[in-house]
Amino acid sequence: QVHLVESGGGSVQAGESLTLSCTAPGRISRIDTMGWSRRAPGTARDMVARITSSGGTSYADSVKGRFTISRDTAKNTVYLQMNRLKPDDTGVYYCYALGLYKGSTGGNYWGQGTQVTVSS
Repeated sequence: QVHLVESGGGSVQAGESLTLSCTAPGRISRIDTMGWSRRAPGTARDMVARITSSGGTSYADSVKGRFTISRDTAKNTVYLQMNRLKPDDTGVYYCYALGLYKGSTGGNYWGQGTQVTVSS
């Protein structure tokens, strides 16, 4: 079992920035894809951004041009730089790691979530 550790959430005003980070601790052999999803109040969880092991990225249309995802493979860490935040960005942000291998054992893992609140 791997417990992803998230940090960086908080409360900000519209137009401000936040950076989320998520680390997979322990001896990790490989992580295929890392990313973030978001659950806004009263809605289902949606993909926000993801990044593959080769550095390919994809974003939800609502965050393109404002959010940037990156990863530090050596640290097994993924970051989400969120700029020009809007009230609609409010929600619980969940980190995930797909194809995370410790030796030959692989699986998919999710973080506990970190709250982001953007007020107008």
